Amino acid sequence: MKENYEYDLVVIGAGPAGYIAAEESAKLSMKTALVENRQLGGTCLNRGCIPTKTLLHTAELYAEMKACEHLGIHVEDVSCDMSALQNRKEEVLEQLRSGIAALMKKSRVDVLQGTGTITSPHEVCVTGGKDSGRCLSAKSILIATGSVPARLPVPGADLPDVVTSDELLSKKSLYPRLTIIGGGVIGMEFASIYSALGAQVTVIESLDRILAGMDKEISQNLKMILKKRGVQIHTGARVESIRKNADGSLTCCFTEKEKQETVESDGILCAVGRRIFTDGLLGEGMELSMERGAVLVSRTGQTSVPSIYAAGDVTGGVQLAHAASACAINAVAHMAGQQPPVRADLIPGCVYTSPEIASVGLTQDEARKQGRDVLIRKYPMSANGKTVLSGQERGFIKVVADSGSHKILGAQMMCARATDMISEFTTAIAEEMTLEDMGSVVRPHPTFSEAITETVRG
Repeated sequence: MKENYEYDLVVIGAGPAGYIAAEESAKLSMKTALVENRQLGGTCLNRGCIPTKTLLHTAELYAEMKACEHLGIHVEDVSCDMSALQNRKEEVLEQLRSGIAALMKKSRVDVLQGTGTITSPHEVCVTGGKDSGRCLSAKSILIATGSVPARLPVPGADLPDVVTSDELLSKKSLYPRLTIIGGGVIGMEFASIYSALGAQVTVIESLDRILAGMDKEISQNLKMILKKRGVQIHTGARVESIRKNADGSLTCCFTEKEKQETVESDGILCAVGRRIFTDGLLGEGMELSMERGAVLVSRTGQTSVPSIYAAGDVTGGVQLAHAASACAINAVAHMAGQQPPVRADLIPGCVYTSPEIASVGLTQDEARKQGRDVLIRKYPMSANGKTVLSGQERGFIKVVADSGSHKILGAQMMCARATDMISEFTTAIAEEMTLEDMGSVVRPHPTFSEAITETVRG
């Protein structure tokens, strides 16, 4: 017999869209349930942002220690214990998961374990977990089921040691040789991790450059830095097949400039994007407007069924945790009859390589394609005191502004702490600030952020 529960909102998926939506609805005194079939925190916390950055932090420390003699520090026999690193990663994840659980308890959100299936515009039934059999009635439903790693459809892609980011993040030993298929954000972050830990890394990207969605100068600079560290990068290359060798190694066969090439490695990371996840989401007779697997939503997050909303990766938009959270907050506001409180159209993008990369707003090329007359201000971080004294790699800050009004249109950064400092430019664009407005603020010396002043003042 089904047990029925009544709520103002039922959220399916406890990632950055889901648990933030649950917290936000609780603030608005909405009775809320959160349904999750794995762990709290979703992909970002358990199989994405947090574990990746935990490994990156250790890899960067390791690389610094290996190269610290010129700083006057002598360290012998530096090594990295991958098993211990995995234990550290799990400690971080457990601490953050516990934090979300405490937040849900404090917010009086009912957390249910199992797969949430929408059986009607106002009902979600839970299956497959400890709360299986419960059916929840709700005024509104929010879908936040996210995405999963995609697999490349080539022969051999299902062989052992051909892995996605999910498996590689949990591996307790290092592949001495790693081939990465895909030169996007995920591929570049793993290239940074593995090369810093001493592995031989090869990247194969089908487009004409790595990080193709970002400013060209960033792509070019990162390629030069990674090559300097021994990473082999092949662009405009198409993977044809993967085969297992008699000694257990893998051979990746690809075509580059019409020429057949191969590379041998111990492991292959398939980093070719993510697939929207809606398995088990819709019950019999339930339909939502979808396109290429993505749930279509309005600006306020509503689907084709007015009582059902969606946010995050499942909508096919920008696949970033903070974008998912922003859209979820706006969706909950709409349910409550309020105006969207967050500028979800202005999302900074970050890449946690070394140096870090961050971008927001328009690039120079994008602005000019829109027919805008723009003014470009650029500052090399080699002239920044904090960059030099801390031994950082080459980098820069570039600002795109309207040539007439001097309003900030976009910014691209490649330097230490770029992912923290990009928020200054996000705020500047949102508030329609000019170069002069940003340049009027005193930033402390010596800091990385004082380079912002130098950039906008020209």
